This record gives sequence, C-alpha cells and structure tokens, in this order.
Amino acid sequence: MPAPTHDWTERSRELAQLLARSGLGDRAAFAMLYEKSSSHLFAVVLRICRDRAQAEDILQEVYVNVWRAASGFDAAQSQPLTWLTSIARNRAIDSLRRAQTQPQLQPAHTGAGDEDSDVYDTTADDRPGPLDLLSRASDARVLSHCMQDLSPPQRQSVALAFYDGLSHAEVAEKMGQPLGTVKSWVRRALLSLKSCLEQAARRDDQSAEGR
Repeated sequence: MPAPTHDWTERSRELAQLLARSGLGDRAAFAMLYEKSSSHLFAVVLRICRDRAQAEDILQEVYVNVWRAASGFDAAQSQPLTWLTSIARNRAIDSLRRAQTQPQLQPAHTGAGDEDSDVYDTTADDRPGPLDLLSRASDARVLSHCMQDLSPPQRQSVALAFYDGLSHAEVAEKMGQPLGTVKSWVRRALLSLKSCLEQAARRDDQSAEGR
C-alpha cells in the first residue's frame, strides 16, 4: 500500500485493508467494513439531515457508493475514515439538495452549553467543510502550515478525532481532559483549519487561472 501507514492506528490500518479487499469484490470484507464504520458514518449523516429515517436511507446509499468506489481508495491521499466520512457527508448534502432544501445554519449558542456543542451539529452548509478540506489537502506543506497555527492541544485533538477516527469521548479519555474542553478544542481547531485551507485553495485557484 503506497502510503506511510506505519503512523496509522491499528483501526485505520484495518479499515484500509478492508477497503482494499472490498475493492476486489470481497463481500465478507465489505460486511466487516460496514460493521466497523457504519455507526460513525450514520452520526455524520444524521447531523446533517436531522431525520433518523432519512439518515438510515442515506447510509445505505453511502455504502452502495463505497462498494462501487472502494477500488479507488488511495491511502496516499487520506486515511480510510476520512475518505468514508467525506462520501457520507457529500451524500447527505446531495440528498438535501434533491429534496430542494438547504442545510440550515444554527445560531451560535452562548452560555454553559456552548462548550459541549459540536461543530458539525451547528455547521451543515453545502460548502466544503473542514473535514472535506483536510481530505483534499494534497499539499502536505499547506496542511502542515495550517496545523502549526493551532495550539498543541488543538492539533492533538484534531489528529485523534479525524486522523485516528476517535469519538470526542475517546479523545477526551486519551488526553485526560473533560469532554467539553475537547469539543471546544476540536470546534475551534476546525474553524481555524477551514479558514486557512480555504485561503490556500483560493490561492491555488487564482494561480491556475493565471496560467
């Protein structure tokens, strides 16, 4: 596998192997991939569409896409859970568009509950999100530059949540920090990364147009 997978968690390596086998038509591997990733992807879809029955239907569409596209997964470009999450998020947004509705931005919360809010609970527009931008960041120097703008706890929490695929609760346990604190770190880090990566993407587009 042409990727530096030695730095990956055991879970990421296992998912990558299951994707590779699924790409070869191994249905048993695909069933195991579904078992190990569906709860995470369902949560991603549900945060966008908000309707549980609809989210269940979308999840099935997601895995149809995954089955068809598994052979195209490139471990050199992204980790498996990042790739899967991008498919789920895009499919959920496409479903909302088909229904001629737009994801609604929730008003910012203030007060004690703010620390426990999740950026994906309050940001579900149809522009590329921070996770999409992370998965598209093919220039490692750009991503490294953006990551350096984060505080050390923010960098660690984002890496654990989105590169290792841990839940917020698992990140909090691993870092020995309160859940609300970790959610706040992740939320602020994603917003910062989104801004930085969007600026880099605009610069790339402008450079391409000037050629």
